[in-house]
Amino acid sequence: MIPVAGLGTRLLTATKVQPKEMLPVFAREGGELCIKPLVQLVFEQLYDYGIREFCFVVGRGKRAIEDHFTPDGDYVRRLSGGDAAPKRAVASMLERFYRRVDDASIMWVNQPVPRGFGHAVLQARVFAGDDPFLVHAGDAYIYCRDFGHLRRLREAFEEGAECSLALRKVPDPRQYGVATGRGSNGRLDIDEIVEKPKVPKSDLAVTPVYIFRSSIFDAIEGAGPGVGGELQLTDGISALIKAGKRAAGVELRSEESWIDIGTPATYWDALGVSHRNSA
Repeated sequence: MIPVAGLGTRLLTATKVQPKEMLPVFAREGGELCIKPLVQLVFEQLYDYGIREFCFVVGRGKRAIEDHFTPDGDYVRRLSGGDAAPKRAVASMLERFYRRVDDASIMWVNQPVPRGFGHAVLQARVFAGDDPFLVHAGDAYIYCRDFGHLRRLREAFEEGAECSLALRKVPDPRQYGVATGRGSNGRLDIDEIVEKPKVPKSDLAVTPVYIFRSSIFDAIEGAGPGVGGELQLTDGISALIKAGKRAAGVELRSEESWIDIGTPATYWDALGVSHRNSA
């Protein structure tokens, strides 16, 4: 489940019409440096890991994302028929992307009013049903060899957790969800998680990649509005913990780079990190 319904107000005016998840970052394909929308990188990583069923939660003004994920054979043929090698290379790149899209089952669910990340996850209830599901924000990405972070998240989840989530150490975690708990070797049994605390109890910030059981839906609804008057996913996780359920945290390793494009500063950083990882 990939939420892409946020308004992107901190990146205006670039995001007045263009969804922030469609902003480009550097990538490498076929040995060539290229640029791709960040949400395409997210989809391709999850697809290559083995996931075939996707739900995009979109909001008003997000039609560009659905258009991008709609194969356009005529456009590819026009590029393929040109004399310039760069155009043919791009055509091949699009063909590989479209093959992934055609091979996947993709559902589009609308979030008519932006009421928070937790509310966006609630919209996917019809998609997930009673099955476990993975949530990956569309404006964040983790560079990792051999899908290591996804493998560790799944391992932690399958060891009896109600949910597992990615964590990373940051200098100032006040703008994130912050987790505390006990563990070792990059694994944590979370005993508390708080959204945007004024005085954080740890430097472990939540990275928006999670695996949940269907119990998270009732937990989000039961928690009610939180920071900013919105339904926060961290409040739903906190409700699970208070109900005696196990939440497992998996720390990113030093060689695993994380980017997001939520603000001009983090987008600038994302361009640098994506270029280094694509060099």
